[in-house]
Amino acid sequence: MYLFLAFLLVPMIEIALFIQVGGLIGLWPTLAIVVLTAVLGAGLVRSQGLAALSRVRSSFGDLRDPSQALADGAMILFAGALLLTPGFFTDTVGFLLLIPPVRAAIFAWARARVQVHHFEMAPPQGPGRDDIIDGDWEEVRGPRADRRPSSSKWSEDRLPKD
Repeated sequence: MYLFLAFLLVPMIEIALFIQVGGLIGLWPTLAIVVLTAVLGAGLVRSQGLAALSRVRSSFGDLRDPSQALADGAMILFAGALLLTPGFFTDTVGFLLLIPPVRAAIFAWARARVQVHHFEMAPPQGPGRDDIIDGDWEEVRGPRADRRPSSSKWSEDRLPKD
């Protein structure tokens, strides 16, 4: 129901704002503002998106909770979609989502309404850790006709001769 209302109300708000702003400043300045906000928004989304990706990587590397960084990345992605959508209302919401304190407030609001029952991360693998995978293998030999044909001459030269 809320999604239906959003798809109904957002275009109506955008059309009303286009009519009001276009009536005040004219058609071409209105279109120039829409294009300018899309270009400016794309640049901001790119820079903030790369920073959010860096925070996600570092939180995984340090075995910290990545939820804040992932939520920031999702909100930045949504802001980019809103900024590329023509309109003043969607641009306003998109630019608001690019402000870190606004994203933090939205995340705090959402976190208060979500319950995490279990969260676990595996320890990193590396030297001195149990990084051996136990398995069984069996060597299968047969005529060359049974083998898959290879498109690479390199692999054909290294197959055992029958």
